Amino acid sequence: MKEISPENFQRTYLTKLFTEKKQVLDIGGGLRIARPNADRILSNQGWLEDLATKVDYKVMNPVPDYGADIIGDIHKMPFPDNSQEAIICSAVLEHVEDPFLAVSEIYRTLKPGGYCYAFVPFLYYYHVPKSGEYKDYWRFTEDGTRRLFRHFKTLDISVGRGALETWFHLNPATQKFTKLAARFDRLLGKSQTKQTSGYSVFLVK
Repeated sequence: MKEISPENFQRTYLTKLFTEKKQVLDIGGGLRIARPNADRILSNQGWLEDLATKVDYKVMNPVPDYGADIIGDIHKMPFPDNSQEAIICSAVLEHVEDPFLAVSEIYRTLKPGGYCYAFVPFLYYYHVPKSGEYKDYWRFTEDGTRRLFRHFKTLDISVGRGALETWFHLNPATQKFTKLAARFDRLLGKSQTKQTSGYSVFLVK
């Protein structure tokens, strides 16, 4: 597939995942799709809701508090080897104690030719719920991200925010100007940078 801009990476690859696979497991519910008992939803995800209704879409969480379909620990997932068609793991791996073990579980449970879409943060602020039920352990450079997913047959990767937008987003005083910063990133050629908020990856086992 030809190179895709950061703006289009998520939509392109999630559309591919939902249209080419009939079973989708969302670890942690990171897509924030509106569904019964969802803890948080994103109002601009209507296109994803439409795609999710056409497949067997399930959410897995380690606790029942968020209306998960499956209760399970990413470190030891409750599925046989080679049983899952597609897995989404968005903004989860920074919160797990052993991200390498977690990714090995994703790899183990995916069918050969199965898809995985993941997002990991790099330059991003510390974030945990007030309840403290999970912690914030890790950040990932591009090199670390590639190492983390090294066993997959193919890996397509895209940066998140550009350098200026990332800096503006980290600073509470300038967060409201992040869209303006993103425009300057495009003008100055800073959209493709290793000083980014994080990385999206699309993987094939």
